[in-house]
Amino acid sequence: MISIRNISKRYGTGSRSILAVDGVSLEVGAGEVLGFLGPNGAGKSTTMKMVTGFLTPTSGSAVVCGRDVVDDPVGVKSLIGYLPEGAPNYPDMTPAAFLDFIAQIRGFSGAEKRRRIEAVEERVHIGGVMRQPIETLSKGFKRRVGLAQAMLHEPPVLILDEPTDGLDPNQKHEVRNVIRELASRGDVNSGRAVVLSTHILEEVEAVCTRAVIIARGKVLVDGTPAQLRSMSKYHNAVTLTLIPPLTSAGEPLNLARELATIKWVADVEDQGVRHVPVSPAGPGGPRQTCTLVPKGGRPLLADVTSLAKSKGWTIETIAVEGGRLDDVFREMTTRDQGREAMKAGGAA
Repeated sequence: MISIRNISKRYGTGSRSILAVDGVSLEVGAGEVLGFLGPNGAGKSTTMKMVTGFLTPTSGSAVVCGRDVVDDPVGVKSLIGYLPEGAPNYPDMTPAAFLDFIAQIRGFSGAEKRRRIEAVEERVHIGGVMRQPIETLSKGFKRRVGLAQAMLHEPPVLILDEPTDGLDPNQKHEVRNVIRELASRGDVNSGRAVVLSTHILEEVEAVCTRAVIIARGKVLVDGTPAQLRSMSKYHNAVTLTLIPPLTSAGEPLNLARELATIKWVADVEDQGVRHVPVSPAGPGGPRQTCTLVPKGGRPLLADVTSLAKSKGWTIETIAVEGGRLDDVFREMTTRDQGREAMKAGGAA
């Protein structure tokens, strides 16, 4: 439904020009929710603006449902619901007047116009503010009004730039449910494709079927959230809480040092010893929590439990991690920055 081929955007000319997007290629199919991740200035918004026809690519192509954004920009815009960054609306209008205006621009009138406005009003829960001037609304409600206009014509493609920015946790939950519902409707011939730019990594976990990390205008990684987590150093990491045995001096044993002897442990992150008061739920006393980071993602659980059993340790809790998206994001984007710095140093 979206096909981007080697798309680039350069601002300015000559030695002072800026390459904001550098040869990005990706496809998004029906029913997919693609999370577009990257640090500030990575090229996310510029890429989205080229796909929606707001900006003309310097090179490459973007095709939406078979229509090229350069050859048929109006046709492409008729197929896209777009929520720009900041959710710009006419501040002196009410949401009711604004959505009526958008519906007319989209070609709706009469009963069909009313039906569509009522449907998005209910879906994003803005009924209580429909008669207030938009400039008086909170950031969250302004965001919802922007989302309503993007959904009003029931487009096959949604491009959402920070869709939950400014929303409280309950509102975020509601909007994420709406996005999932929109993407999952229909089969491969009638389902929707959703692309959302976000800084909120939990949003990728909650909503997205795929995630792309972009930095300095280039795609660094493209995969499912599970695939991205498997790239984390915490993939198959084990976090456990033990009741530490006492040494001959009466002090808790240094369990981190003992756990570090396991063959496939790359690092032990010691979260320290805390003291638990006696309660009906169990005995009190010291508890030590450690996270064991594996070498190359090797499974550690069997080795950890085997060592604990041989030493007679009491494990209170133990859990295996799938990996951490924030760790992958940080590693990918900072590694890219480091390479660019090295290139710049070599050129100097």
